[in-house]
Amino acid sequence: MSFFNSIGRSMSRNPRPQKRSPTPTSADMPPPPSPVSPPASKPLYLCSPFVEAALVKGNFKTIVVLPKYVDIMEWVAVNVFDFYTNLNEFYGVISECCTQHSCPTMSAGTGLSYTWINQDRKSVNLPAPTYIDYVMTWVQNLLDDENVFPTKSGHDFPQSFPSTIKHVYRQLLRVFAHIYHAHYPQLLHLRSEPHFNSLFAHFLAFGREYELLDLKDVKGAANAPVGIGALWDKWKEMGILEG
Repeated sequence: MSFFNSIGRSMSRNPRPQKRSPTPTSADMPPPPSPVSPPASKPLYLCSPFVEAALVKGNFKTIVVLPKYVDIMEWVAVNVFDFYTNLNEFYGVISECCTQHSCPTMSAGTGLSYTWINQDRKSVNLPAPTYIDYVMTWVQNLLDDENVFPTKSGHDFPQSFPSTIKHVYRQLLRVFAHIYHAHYPQLLHLRSEPHFNSLFAHFLAFGREYELLDLKDVKGAANAPVGIGALWDKWKEMGILEG
């Protein structure tokens, strides 16, 4: 199934909420517990039982296939909206732990930090909370733009929609990557790892099914690997994802 070769519109969606609102967070979230520590080179999200924790059993391919009679543009738009909404809620829960002091860069692996392209088209390093706020605000503005995400009957998606969605996907992937790298212990403390793992596996499966995700974005370069690249490989071995 190639999303980038598909055009048209066959159904309409319900209107979206007007604006994202911060998810209520705990005012005094305690530090995560200290279980038996794995080897220093192996992050917690790759350790059992956390790597197996999920709400959905089996291969995620079954839940990303385009339903019969549903337009592919609508299917992609609705799912991207859901991924954004759920990811934004997860980040809202742990945002108090993601500060300029704790996360001075948008890190996603050992020696890897993402940079933001500013208005002068220059790459700049930003603290993770600033970077993520820029991403979420940018995506929300796109979702609210009827010229990009039409919600009224008779309004077609623009020709640039596939490339726009691919860029959105890349940025949301970076938010996932930072949370796994820097804040997975907080998710464990909240016992949210099955929910977050399932959301991310769904995100990866959908991205690969509709060609929204490049493996190089998931794994990174040999000299600067993304931490979640190993998680992708592990879930493939477990039969959760396909190559």
